[in-house]
Amino acid sequence: MSRTRAVLFLFLSFFLFAGVHTAHAQSAADLQSQIDANNRQLETLKAEIVAFQSQLDSISVKKSTLQSTISSLTLSQRQLATQIQVTQNKIASANLQIQRLTLSIGDKEASIATDQNAIAKALRTIAERESVPLIANLISSNSLGEAWQLTDETLQFNRALADNIINLRTVRIELASNRDAVSKTKADLVSLQSQLTLQKRSVDASKATQQKLLSDTKSQESNYQKLIAQKQAAEKSFEQELVDLQGQLNLIVHPNLLPKVGSGVLSWPFSTAYMFNCTGRKTLFGNLFCITQYFGNTPFSTANAQVYNGHGHNGIDIAASIGTPLYASLGGTVLGTGNTDLVRGCYSFGKWVMIIHGNGLSTLYAHLSSIDVTKGQQVSTGQLIGLSGMTGFATGPHLHYGVYATEGTQIMTLKQFRGATTACANATMPVATLTAYLNPLSYL
Repeated sequence: MSRTRAVLFLFLSFFLFAGVHTAHAQSAADLQSQIDANNRQLETLKAEIVAFQSQLDSISVKKSTLQSTISSLTLSQRQLATQIQVTQNKIASANLQIQRLTLSIGDKEASIATDQNAIAKALRTIAERESVPLIANLISSNSLGEAWQLTDETLQFNRALADNIINLRTVRIELASNRDAVSKTKADLVSLQSQLTLQKRSVDASKATQQKLLSDTKSQESNYQKLIAQKQAAEKSFEQELVDLQGQLNLIVHPNLLPKVGSGVLSWPFSTAYMFNCTGRKTLFGNLFCITQYFGNTPFSTANAQVYNGHGHNGIDIAASIGTPLYASLGGTVLGTGNTDLVRGCYSFGKWVMIIHGNGLSTLYAHLSSIDVTKGQQVSTGQLIGLSGMTGFATGPHLHYGVYATEGTQIMTLKQFRGATTACANATMPVATLTAYLNPLSYL
């Protein structure tokens, strides 16, 4: 084997490697181009979502009217549709990334196979040369130095190919790992798309309800305001009866059995992303958590005795568009679920879920548009339990979030007690002694 043949052999191996890589270069470039286009579109869609939120915030600070309610629902639908589009776009990008990585992995595997063949060929050449007597090599070479140099070049070539194979195998492992990661991302995005689709159905259902309201009020603002006044009057009667009932409950709360105030044992019932978004809306709400009403004798609850009977707000209200996913603040057992709207004329919690956590606390989630858990079900911290809404006594979409001392809480109907005469007498709901109501912010 002459020096010229060895060099040609080396160039042949390089040519085969480069040829395999070039075969898919154009396809990989096309895929990357599509990914880049998707990313540019994502930025546009995200800007639209921010614009929708700004419009929603602007409506939320105005007086509740029939038109503002419908406008808010319409904007929420459009915002949610855009969010779904964002998710679909991300799924498409993930698929393209998987295709691109698959092509790259195929290229590397083909390159490895080519180099392996080259090494095998080199080994065969070495074996053939070793089978020739040393005296024959000396005779065929121009000099002894040339013979040893040729043998050394062959060995160096063999080592170089072996090193190349090791490197390519490492790259293949890395690419396979990346492909697995993208596959997982795709699964997460598909799950997110399902969740967003569920939210869209919830908004659609709520908008249909509001459109019926337009029909019931004959699209007249005055009729809408009369309906709101009727709800407030019914709520006043219900609250008074509830207070009377609470005084009859012989339930004792032992404060020493409750978690320490400030312990942070509860998580916010929304996603981390949602709560992060609230920090950017501090100017609107005056706080970092999208809270529209605090616990206790807040200015609103004191000024609106017809709603809270002057006894203070028994939870906190958190602004949330209809269909916003809600999560369990802590693992536990679903103590009960219900829908007070099923009882004609009862304006209370609407759709609600209560979870008992086993540490002396129970949490309540009210005004939901959808309930995703059942009584007796075990739930874990952060598990989806439903979607926010505006059922019950709610003139705008929000979550009523309450924390109770489990000892002083029961789920019952008001008719179980003498003197229950309001429309809510037949509605099943959580009822607690006054000392069982706890400030959620003490445990979040």
